[in-house]
Amino acid sequence: MIIPFTQREVERLHRFEVDLSDVEFPDRFTWPFCYTPHALTKLAFAQLVKDVSDDLDLWQDFAPGKMLGALVVRDAQGKPGFLATYSGNLPSGREHPYFVPAIVDLLAPGGEYRKGEAAITELNKRLEDMEHSPEYRRLKSHLTTLQQQQMGEMMRLTTDGHLAKVARDKKRREPGVTPAELEELNRQSAHRKAEMKRWRAKQRNEIEPLERAVERYEAEMAEMRKLRSTMSDALQRRLFELYVVSNARGERRRVLDVWREHFNRMDVMPPAGTGECCAPKLLQYAYDNGLKPVCMAEMWTCAPPFEGKTENRNNGDFCQACEHKCRPLLTFMLQGLDVEPDPLRVMQAAAIRVVYKDRAVLVVNKPAGMLSVPGRDRPGDSVLERMLLQPEFKKLLPVHRLDMATSGLLVFARSEPVQKALQRQFEQGEVDKTYVAVLEGTVTEDEGVIDLPLRPDYELRPRQVVDDGPDGKRAVTHYRVLSRTEGRTRVIFSPLTGRTHQLRVHAAHRRGLGAPIVGDALYGQAGDRLLLHAASITFTHPTTRERMTLKASPTF
Repeated sequence: MIIPFTQREVERLHRFEVDLSDVEFPDRFTWPFCYTPHALTKLAFAQLVKDVSDDLDLWQDFAPGKMLGALVVRDAQGKPGFLATYSGNLPSGREHPYFVPAIVDLLAPGGEYRKGEAAITELNKRLEDMEHSPEYRRLKSHLTTLQQQQMGEMMRLTTDGHLAKVARDKKRREPGVTPAELEELNRQSAHRKAEMKRWRAKQRNEIEPLERAVERYEAEMAEMRKLRSTMSDALQRRLFELYVVSNARGERRRVLDVWREHFNRMDVMPPAGTGECCAPKLLQYAYDNGLKPVCMAEMWTCAPPFEGKTENRNNGDFCQACEHKCRPLLTFMLQGLDVEPDPLRVMQAAAIRVVYKDRAVLVVNKPAGMLSVPGRDRPGDSVLERMLLQPEFKKLLPVHRLDMATSGLLVFARSEPVQKALQRQFEQGEVDKTYVAVLEGTVTEDEGVIDLPLRPDYELRPRQVVDDGPDGKRAVTHYRVLSRTEGRTRVIFSPLTGRTHQLRVHAAHRRGLGAPIVGDALYGQAGDRLLLHAASITFTHPTTRERMTLKASPTF
């Protein structure tokens, strides 16, 4: 007898091993970009760890750091279970049967990705061979040495020529100089110019053959890099034409079309790795197998000594879905589900309070959850747009910005000269700012300085990571503890530099305070809101030259 699909046990659907009779199921599906993990997802992760804990090879794959995802679902009979997966591929290159597979198997032998990757790898090898060619390196070294020698000789000749010219000019101004002497001075000047011309021609004759030889190598390498870029773009485009995703309405779209519709542009390309994160893999498998999504969560897993090395998160931290790869994709894939509202967007209904205004400057108290200025990838409501709707503000220009999740004092200029003057103060460190924050954890030192260099996380923007290497930019924060209550610490931050997410990373990182800001979905645990507020700002008024301090107390 053939068992109907709706009665078959779906492969990779795991049943809960605990009694769920006392667990209240959510009314709406999780908003994946800012959420508090539901009890069901916590139970799913606990069982996931238990189910696969004996697979030592798998845990070795996870040890350097891996995002895991769990999606709680109901089958056709309403019986609950969960699906699990990991982001991307495992370092070992294998597929584990416990986890939901990729939407498109990029690692399949003979597949589109493998063939394209092999061609690019071959081109990379040719390029590397050319870059390390003994002949090219010899020519390049010889050219560099000759250029340095010529530069040194040129500086010497130029200096000597300048001193000789000064001496000749002085001689010309002496009383009683004869016409014959003037003629001799002119002859010396012409002779030196001719000598310099002959010297330059000689140097050109020496260096030009070397330059042409090096240029031939570098032109060929430039063409190879251009070809590699073209091949890579073409491969990405072919892959995104293979990726087809669904939503709860049963609609299907190529990932490429999802991106074009989201941004209303035909020339956009999804970032590499789009569709390989946990959320789209889980949702697609659920839709393909007739399962109804209930709630979901993503969790970071890693093991010592990797914990805290390159990520500002710890083993077991729940994380939000990534913005730059998943937001456009999930905007489509969640259609047809009753999804929780975005808590940050809900906060945008809060009123914007004007703290100070005159003909030159406007300072407002920005609510949490509102953009400072319109976003390139997320157009919509912002403080700037709202203020420009008011008739009295015909022109406003941003001077600085606050993160969308941060509340507090935000400065706008009412003309270009004022904007430039204020921005110059920010750039030169003449603006003093303080922030109030509540941290998850107890900070033992009463005050101190955090000095940790930061750079963008190129794979998970807009996140920032600590980087002691050449890419890291110095970031310095002074902090002072205000109070400690029930495992939380209230602090005042005074940033001495202005790096993106500086306070959030310095609070969360183990080499900083090791205590993430409450409600920080990027570096800690999501909550109702990020408890970070720009409480005071001091600057010199660009027209009155008065030193001004403005304050706004936090609501938390």
